[in-house]
Amino acid sequence: MSVTGEVTPHVPFSTLADTVLERLTATYAAAADPERAEAMGAYMKDVAPFLGLSTPVRRPLSRTVVAGLPRPDEDDCAAIALRCRQLPEREYQYFAVDCLRRHARVCTSGFLPVARHLVATVSWWDTVDALAAHVVGALVAADPRLTADMDTWIADDDLWVARTALLHQLRYKERTDTERLFAYCLRQSGHPDFFIRKAIGWCLREYAKTDPEAVRAFLARERGRFAPLSVREALKNIGARAVSVPELP
Repeated sequence: MSVTGEVTPHVPFSTLADTVLERLTATYAAAADPERAEAMGAYMKDVAPFLGLSTPVRRPLSRTVVAGLPRPDEDDCAAIALRCRQLPEREYQYFAVDCLRRHARVCTSGFLPVARHLVATVSWWDTVDALAAHVVGALVAADPRLTADMDTWIADDDLWVARTALLHQLRYKERTDTERLFAYCLRQSGHPDFFIRKAIGWCLREYAKTDPEAVRAFLARERGRFAPLSVREALKNIGARAVSVPELP
């Protein structure tokens, strides 16, 4: 059990993970920049300590870490991700997210509890959003039975779990389950937190690239349910046209 009350999944045995973590910790630590680390931590509201590796520095280091290694299977992915999550510095968690994005196709529906653990622990937008769109979304697309889990997640008390449910269809385009998307937005329309309100606007704005009229019609019909932030985000690229959405009092 984690300090947040989230059940920690079992870390599978993986010799590949052993090699990756040995290389990763040595490579990242050698490139640490304490001055930059302080600024990065402050920017991310001190959600975690940092090594001070900016993305342009970190990505080539990550390629060095995995150079010559075989492609991971699902157990390898789980072991790498969970062991990176156990390390305090945020860059190790970025490495885990990048690994999962790259290899999400090897993961089955049984990986969802690992993904949830990653979402619900040391939570902030910098890891949650990529996990939602590129990992959880990929799992649900590959196994539609997992939509039942998303129906549960959208009502979760953990705002990051609910945000993941909102954003999991972000890359679906024409494959978007529009009815579910709109229902999720309505389910969380009264949420007081900025990150949920922003996610509502973001997922609607993204779907508007595929079907702008559906988004306009939805907001015209439900205009009194949403915070101004959500509406502005949703209509940012398509405009309201004939849709009138007043500010909430």
